[in-house]
Amino acid sequence: MRVSPGAIVWTLLVLGGASLVGQVVRVLSIDVDETLQDYKNDRNQSRGPYDGLGSSDDHILWFMQISDLHLSLFQDSTRSTELMEFASITVNSIRPAVVLASGDLTDAKNADMLGSQQYVEEWATYSDVLKNSGVLNKTTWLDIRGNHDNFNVPSLRSEENLYQHYSVQGPHHSRSYSYTLKQGGQSVTFIAVDACLLPGPRRPFNFIGMVTSSEMRLLEEFERASRKSNYTIWFGHYPTSCILSPEPGIRRVMGRGLAYLCGHLHTLAGLVPNMYTRQHTGSLELELGDWKDSRLFRVAAIDHGLFSFTDVKHASWPVILVTNPKHALFAMKHHEPLHLIQESTHISCAFLCRVLVWSLSSIVEARVRIGKGPWLTLTQVKEGPLFVASWNPQKYLAELHTLTVYAKDSSGREQTIEQPFSLDGSQPSFRFWPRALLMSNVSMFFQFLFGIMVCVCVLPLCILRYVHRLALEKRMIRPRLRWKFCDLWLRKLWVLVSVDRLFWPLVVSAVYVPVGPWFVGEVIEDHIGVVFAWGIFVNRSYLPGSLTYAYGFFQMLTFQFPLILAVAHCVEFRFWSLYVDPLCSFPRYLCRHVCPLLIVTLQMITAFFFWLAYGTMALFLGPLRTWSAVLGLILWYQAATVHKDVLREAAQVWVPQPLAWEEEKSESQAHMSQSSL
Repeated sequence: MRVSPGAIVWTLLVLGGASLVGQVVRVLSIDVDETLQDYKNDRNQSRGPYDGLGSSDDHILWFMQISDLHLSLFQDSTRSTELMEFASITVNSIRPAVVLASGDLTDAKNADMLGSQQYVEEWATYSDVLKNSGVLNKTTWLDIRGNHDNFNVPSLRSEENLYQHYSVQGPHHSRSYSYTLKQGGQSVTFIAVDACLLPGPRRPFNFIGMVTSSEMRLLEEFERASRKSNYTIWFGHYPTSCILSPEPGIRRVMGRGLAYLCGHLHTLAGLVPNMYTRQHTGSLELELGDWKDSRLFRVAAIDHGLFSFTDVKHASWPVILVTNPKHALFAMKHHEPLHLIQESTHISCAFLCRVLVWSLSSIVEARVRIGKGPWLTLTQVKEGPLFVASWNPQKYLAELHTLTVYAKDSSGREQTIEQPFSLDGSQPSFRFWPRALLMSNVSMFFQFLFGIMVCVCVLPLCILRYVHRLALEKRMIRPRLRWKFCDLWLRKLWVLVSVDRLFWPLVVSAVYVPVGPWFVGEVIEDHIGVVFAWGIFVNRSYLPGSLTYAYGFFQMLTFQFPLILAVAHCVEFRFWSLYVDPLCSFPRYLCRHVCPLLIVTLQMITAFFFWLAYGTMALFLGPLRTWSAVLGLILWYQAATVHKDVLREAAQVWVPQPLAWEEEKSESQAHMSQSSL
C-alpha cells in the first residue's frame, strides 16, 4: 500500500497537535497531582485539637496584602496620598497581624515613561508614608522587591539598590527571608520570595523573574524550618508562571504552604480580574490587583486552619470576610482541616457561620442567609470583628449553595457579598484565563511563539524557492490554487523568492534574530551589555532569555513578516508592469509604496525608543531595530527598481507565452537585420 507524503505530513501534524493540546490540558488542570505525596500538607494532624468551629475568637488571625504601589515622581501623586490613608486609617481599622507589601513599591520610570532608573525621591516617599502614618507601630510590615524596584540595579550592594536603605525589611534581608508570627497559641510562617534578576537590567527586559540555585537552596531551608509552624504563607512579586527556577521548581518548594500571594500582572489592565488558581500541589496561587490604578488590597484570615480572603477596593466599607463556611472554590482538601466543617454538622444540629466584619464606624447590623432562605442575625463576639450565627445545615449537605452576608455601620455605609459553599466537597471551576496565566510558563510560551514566527518567516520562502527551481527544470508544474486571493499571493511570494537580492537578505535576517546579538548598549547605566534572544550578558553576569522571546516574537510579527509581504507585493507589482501591463494608475502606485513606508517608519520609531531607553550605542549597534529599518529601506528600493532581466526566471513560470513571443520577435528582428546586410 502506497502512502503519500501529504498523508504522512498530515498525520504528523495531527499527532503533534494532539500532543500539544494534551500538554496544555495537563498544565491547566486544577486537579491535585496525587503523585506529589511529598508536597501535601502533613501538618493538619499537628495543629491541635479544636473544639469544632464554635463561637470563640481563638485560633483565628488575619493579615493584609498590598501590591504594585508604583509610587512615582512624575505620575499620579494620589498613589502616595491614598497610601497614607491606607496605612493610617485602613490598617488601623482592620488591625492585621501582618501587612505584606509584595513588590513594585516604586515606579522607577522616567518622565517620558520609556527610560528607567531608581529615584531616591520615590523611595523617600515610601519610607515617609510608613513612618508618618505610624503603621509600623501597629503591625508588622513585610515588604519585598518587585521588578520596578530592580530597574538599573547592577548589584545588591550597589547604591542604586535603594531597597536596602528605604524599605522596612531591606536593611535586614537583602533578598528572600522568612518571618514567623505567633498568636493565640498558633504560629504562621511567612516566606518572602525575591525573584528579581541579578543584576537588574533596565526595562523592558526585567519582566520575568529568576530564582538562582543558591536562592532556591535558601528557600528550601525556609520551607523545612516552616514545618514547625502550624501554617505557611508564601508571598512575592512575580507569579510562578513568570519565574525561572531550577529543580525541583518553585511551585513544588511552595507545595506545602496554604497559598502563594503575588502581584505583578495588574489583572492585565482589568481584562483578567480575580486572577486565582489552585496549583497541582493543591495550594492556592492568588494574584492581587495593583494599587497603582485599581487601589486594591487584600484581607486574608486563617480560622482554625481554614484559609479565606477577600480583595477590596480602597475606601470601600464595610469589609466582609466569611471564614466559615469557606468559599467552595478555594477549598484545599490536602492543606486544610475541612473535616472540621463536616464534623460540626454531627456535633449538633446547628451549624455556625463565622464572618469577620470591619468598618470605620461600629457595625449596627449584620445578617446572613442561605440561598433564598430567611435572614439570620449575626452576633458580635467580644466586641471584635468576628460575628457568628447558627442555622440548620441538614438541607444543605449536598451540592453547591450560595451564602449572602449583609452589613451596615453606624454611618450608614452598607455592603453585601455572596459566595458559594458546599458541605460535600463540591467545587465550582476556576476561570480559564486566570488558570492559563498562573499555571503556564510564560517564558516557554513566548519561546514557542517566537520559534513559530521564525519558522513562518523562513520555511515558506525556502520551500517556495525549492519549488521554483523544480518548475524551472520542468520537473513539476506550477501549482494553481482554487481561491484567486491565495493564487495572487502565491505569485507575489514566488516572484520574491526568484530574486536573490531579495530572498537571501530576508531569510538571513529572519534567521539572525534568534541567533545573533540584538544590540550592544547600556543595559544598566554605565554597564555595557549584549542582548540576544536567548540571554543577556551584562556586568559579568548572564541572564537567560525570558521576555526577550516575547520581544522577538513581536519583532517578527510586526516587522519581519509584514516586510516580507510588503516587499513581495512591491516586486510583484514591478514584475507585472514590466511583463504584463505597463500602465499604472495613481491608486495602484500608492498601494505599492504605502505599506513598506509604514513598516519602515514604525521600525524607525521603535529604534528611537531604543535610543531613549539604552543610549546612542544601542541605536548604532542595534541590528534588531536600527539595522533592520535600514534593511527595510534597501529591500524596498531594490523591489521597486529591480531590472527586467532579474525577473526573467519568474516570467518563465508565470508568463511563458509573452516571453516566447518576445524571444520570437527578437529572433526575427535579428534575421531581418542580417538579410538587409
